[in-house]
Amino acid sequence: MELNFDLKSKIEEAVKKLQSDPALLQKFQKDPIKAIETLFGVDLPDEQLKPLVAGIQAKLAASDIDSKLEGLKNLF
Repeated sequence: MELNFDLKSKIEEAVKKLQSDPALLQKFQKDPIKAIETLFGVDLPDEQLKPLVAGIQAKLAASDIDSKLEGLKNLF
């Protein structure tokens, strides 16, 4: 099986699902590859999923920073 999809749209989709499902987010934090395979119903070699995982991790980190900055704005 080959990895044929729009990486950016899949990252966005995964981030939304992970942010709305704390159990899945916890699974992603422990074993991101397995969580992505579960999320998208695929069983691909880890090497093919690593770019997707990296993108999701970056997007989640950016989202976390944005929410913290938003909280700081409320202090001033």
